Amino acid sequence: MSTVSTALWPAGRRRVLVVGIDGVRLDLLPELHTPHLDSIAAEGFLAPVQVDDATPTMSGPCWATIVTGVGVAKHGVLGNHLGGNRLDVFPDFTTRLATAHRRRTFAAGGWEPLFLARSGGPLFAAPGRLSYIAPLEDTPAAWEVCDARVAAEAEYVLGRSDDDPQASFVYLGAVDETAHFLGCGEEYRRSIETADQHLGRLVAAVRNRPTYADEDWTIIVVTDHGHLDQGGHGGRSTLERTAWIAATGLGITPGAPVEPPHHTDVAAHVYAALDITPDPHWTLDGRPFTPLGR
Repeated sequence: MSTVSTALWPAGRRRVLVVGIDGVRLDLLPELHTPHLDSIAAEGFLAPVQVDDATPTMSGPCWATIVTGVGVAKHGVLGNHLGGNRLDVFPDFTTRLATAHRRRTFAAGGWEPLFLARSGGPLFAAPGRLSYIAPLEDTPAAWEVCDARVAAEAEYVLGRSDDDPQASFVYLGAVDETAHFLGCGEEYRRSIETADQHLGRLVAAVRNRPTYADEDWTIIVVTDHGHLDQGGHGGRSTLERTAWIAATGLGITPGAPVEPPHHTDVAAHVYAALDITPDPHWTLDGRPFTPLGR
């Protein structure tokens, strides 16, 4: 009689952190004080991403594409209600790594469909560790508090060498909520700068790890869609369709990738950065940002 081992794979040197900041307009970034995002871009790249014609410019479909590495035709998420999805066949990278590869993974955030069995979710079905921190109410101020708590929790987890997730996803949602309530004015811009401060805390947690010198970290920051000036998205305008990806780490040299990146490339690069060759049956639509990512 055979048994299936539940032992975790040895951690090795490679680790990946993906930070998802919802609804950040690319065209406004040069006007804002975002030193932590700027540093990642300088070490690696920050490049525009166009949401493809088949994908609604909504958070549900875009985040599903980002974390599964496949488009809407495969994962089946077509709106912010995730019902009818095929995430059992095309899981997010934290779930696939935890279940198929016995890696320690971590996901954190406060938007229900990503983390709870509500609204057709969760998108993150079974990471090794999950932290869901809900906003107390649906207001920009409450979402800012939520993001701060999410960042604090992720800072704690990422800074520990005993828990030691090899692949993590941290979601920050206040920027998007601020745009929906108040448009893309001064409050929206301040929210982006606050999100950058949270990003800085996460990067510092990684780089202050006692074992950091013996590790190879890849850090990816990504937004899902843009916003109209008055706030809102879901249409096909350039402002709504323009997203972006920034990344630094093993094999990523300064400067834009040779090929423009796509949302599907995020999960593909996560696997490459961990030196995992995707099974052909996964039928990923993306590819690593650079061939040196593996």
